[in-house]
Amino acid sequence: MKNSKASKRSLRIPAFAKINSCLHIIAKRPDGYHELRTIFQTISLRDTLHISTSGDSSTFGLDFTSDDAAMPLGKDNLIVRAAHALDQEFGLRGEWKIHLEKKIPVARGLGGGSSDAAATLIGLLRVSGIKAPLEKMIKLAAGLGADVPFFLFGGRALAVNRGDEIYPLPDEPKRSVVVVSPKGIAVSTKDAYEWASAELTKDSEPHKLFRFCALCWSRQGSRLSNDFESPVFRRHPRLEEIRAGLLKRGAADAALAGSGSAVFGIFRNPAQARRSAREFPEDSVFVVETISRSKYGRAMGWRAR
Repeated sequence: MKNSKASKRSLRIPAFAKINSCLHIIAKRPDGYHELRTIFQTISLRDTLHISTSGDSSTFGLDFTSDDAAMPLGKDNLIVRAAHALDQEFGLRGEWKIHLEKKIPVARGLGGGSSDAAATLIGLLRVSGIKAPLEKMIKLAAGLGADVPFFLFGGRALAVNRGDEIYPLPDEPKRSVVVVSPKGIAVSTKDAYEWASAELTKDSEPHKLFRFCALCWSRQGSRLSNDFESPVFRRHPRLEEIRAGLLKRGAADAALAGSGSAVFGIFRNPAQARRSAREFPEDSVFVVETISRSKYGRAMGWRAR
């Protein structure tokens, strides 16, 4: 249902990145996707969207721009797709402008495109005054991409099936994170899945599932794990070197971010994280922190319930 009067005409909304504290690929599904078990965690690295509307038109129009010259601005961009999906579902009106300030590196496994899409959905709801049921929002988000539903919730969450079925988990204590985005190395998600599929075994490995369940409910954290690491590191040895470098410089643990190519390390305090970050001068390095679900909801101005 749509309010008769929009509550806001413009806003600035963050789109936070994510890391995976564990990522297990179970098997390839009959529909061609992969069955996953993963735990998402939002971090403070973020893009920013500026959303505004004139409200002067009875039809929907969209002007999308970005400060990133390499950003595709057409109909295949997830922000554009998200805006049109919401229009088709609820009937947006007016001339809309969305400007993206891009900070999350692309093709690094940090979920930037998915987060931008979710922030677009939330931002358009807030500006337009539309009241949308959460179930419908999740369905719209899942239609845009497997990771997008998570960014309606934020914080720490279990994801199953394609990664689009989300179960919020208890937040862990705030942690310092160093994200290393390697110079000149991008990993296609499609390629990473193909490489990983070639290594899938027929064994169910119940011990791995038991460890996964224990990690889900632990507030103290556990060892990071990512099934993409073996095939991706084999093809890009420098990523394994970065992981080893983070551990050598004091990280409690380190892992590949999603399907890569970013690598992140968990540190005990911000000072230690900043010292470690200086050891990767050729790469883009971000010293950030984990974001709880409540803090995420406040930052987005919208909490999934």
